[in-house]
Amino acid sequence: MTDKPTPGTGGAPVGRRAVLGMLGAGAAGLAAAPHLQKGWESFLAAASEVDATGLTGLLPNPGGFRYYSVVGSVPHKDETNYALTLGGLVERPRTYTLDQLRAMPRTRVVHDVVCTDGWRVEKTPFDGVRLADLLDDAGVASSGAAIRFTCFDGAYSESLTLEQARRPDVLVALTMQDKPITHAHGGPVRLYVAPMYFYKSAKWLSGISVTDKVVPGYWEERGYAVDGWLDGADRNGGAV
Repeated sequence: MTDKPTPGTGGAPVGRRAVLGMLGAGAAGLAAAPHLQKGWESFLAAASEVDATGLTGLLPNPGGFRYYSVVGSVPHKDETNYALTLGGLVERPRTYTLDQLRAMPRTRVVHDVVCTDGWRVEKTPFDGVRLADLLDDAGVASSGAAIRFTCFDGAYSESLTLEQARRPDVLVALTMQDKPITHAHGGPVRLYVAPMYFYKSAKWLSGISVTDKVVPGYWEERGYAVDGWLDGADRNGGAV
């Protein structure tokens, strides 16, 4: 007759060791996850700078954001060489350094970031100068009806109507997720248009020009909607 195992002695120690081992591996994985994610994001950022095809934007990213560039290489800008020009149909053309923008009154906007490719990063905080304040500083001429944005990558452009540009949730953004905007995310300064798809929030912002009509931007010339409203967005909300 085969001996029956004594209750409480058969296999339990091995089970505990296995469980403890899995718990230890899980804890190690959790501890390493932020470093692995940061490394993967750094890889995507570097790869995107030399990827004119945009294929790196299709790679998975656990942080939620994707990396896009429409040119092969984008110069880096910082406090020593960044400048934002504001001109066109204005009474007082302006040029702002990064330090001057940082010294201006700031606004914080928290909103979901949504891309036309389907990914979303919920409740993302942006902080910066309201575009309306810069337009008031320059004085928009009576013939001004729209805004054209250009970028120091040398290719990207975007547009808004004057009414859209004056919304309180449209920023010349200086921080994202409570940190200075990195080069990969379009820093040191980018546009942020909270109620619209993220392609409207031009990266590497370098020029703001008031025009007498809407000039379609880079993606609009390739079939995207000129008014890239998110579903459910308040299209009449809070112009200032």
